[in-house]
Amino acid sequence: MASWNSIQLEITYRVLGWMGFACWSVGGYPQVILNFRRKSVVGLSFDFVLLSLTKQSSYLIYNASLYFSSSVQKQYWEKYGYGQMIPVAVNDVAFSAHAVLMTAIILFQIAIYDRGTQKVSKIAIGIVVAVWLGAAVCFFVALPTHSWLWLINVFNSIQVFMTVVKYTPQAFMNFMRKSTDGFSIGFYLLDFSGGVTNYAQMAVLSIDQDSWVNFFGNMGKVLLSLISISFDILFMCQRFLLYPSKKAPIPPPPPQIISKKSLEPLLQSSSSASPTHTV
Repeated sequence: MASWNSIQLEITYRVLGWMGFACWSVGGYPQVILNFRRKSVVGLSFDFVLLSLTKQSSYLIYNASLYFSSSVQKQYWEKYGYGQMIPVAVNDVAFSAHAVLMTAIILFQIAIYDRGTQKVSKIAIGIVVAVWLGAAVCFFVALPTHSWLWLINVFNSIQVFMTVVKYTPQAFMNFMRKSTDGFSIGFYLLDFSGGVTNYAQMAVLSIDQDSWVNFFGNMGKVLLSLISISFDILFMCQRFLLYPSKKAPIPPPPPQIISKKSLEPLLQSSSSASPTHTV
């Protein structure tokens, strides 16, 4: 098993990893809080949430298997060399487990809060069913030969594919509504920060080991970061450039119309107050 060549780079790697964990984990809370305050999930794509649950679950399977399973780690070293480090850190496992929990909470909010006319599309349901059926087939294919590394790489590929698919409904909904209201700004700002720090973490590991094998060994994490960054930039453009939130201007008070009837008491009082002249 490989070891770190630089203590400074090891510390940097761990700090970046937990920074990414913090950004990606905390990033789910603004949406939960926004839904709770509004008692509504209108403006949040249900397809986005459902597809996210599949993505986060498959990513958890990959991270937990490669981090905890000795047999999977052995197959990794046999493929990439015993001088390479396992490219999954404890923060990766913690993030993916937390993400599954947060996505489940948002799905629960969708079930209890005002949904308007929104619903999960049949396309999203079909994608989720097809993905898990495909994963089940791959499990039975890997079972006779115990090809566990190949199997978890399938889950890693699933999470990359689902990352692309899950962002698309929300971006399309923003485009159709010409608004980002209901989709928390905190989510994609923190998601962007998490993508940058996780990509930097992989770069630090490769610099220390003087090898870019880690990028190929965990290409899913690299692509996850790059895809997240790309879509978050798109969401920022939609929020701040294309569809900025505009507060409705306060209308001026309506002009008071003085009617003839409202003037009659004044005319009467003035006429009664005038002195009378007798001849």
